[in-house]
Amino acid sequence: MSSIFSQIIKKKLPANIIYENDTCIAFMDIMPIKEGHVLVVPKLEVDYIFDLPSKEYKELFCFAKLISNAMKKVFKCKRVGLSVIGFEVPHCHIHLVPINKIEDMNFNLKSESTQSHLAKIANEISVNIKI
Repeated sequence: MSSIFSQIIKKKLPANIIYENDTCIAFMDIMPIKEGHVLVVPKLEVDYIFDLPSKEYKELFCFAKLISNAMKKVFKCKRVGLSVIGFEVPHCHIHLVPINKIEDMNFNLKSESTQSHLAKIANEISVNIKI
């Protein structure tokens, strides 16, 4: 079954993509819990993160670190929080959120953001990626 993330990966659905390589993609969450909320997704369609083959699992977390480092340059935050929940979409993914306190990772506080604002943030993060 093709997930909404698979459709984004195949460019059949629009997304504010920050960066991608052969194995992973990062894009803005359309219902962020905080400004700068990013989703990091493996291109391999696997529902449960611990079912990823070891190679792809390691690549996903290295990719998330690359995105996180860029996010730290854009947002004035103490940390970039990381969460793997796995119930929203049947395709494993990592949430990266700029945070200053633990309460900033509250997934009950989702909000809407305009596409133009998400595109602006995606671009700001993208230009700060150092490979």
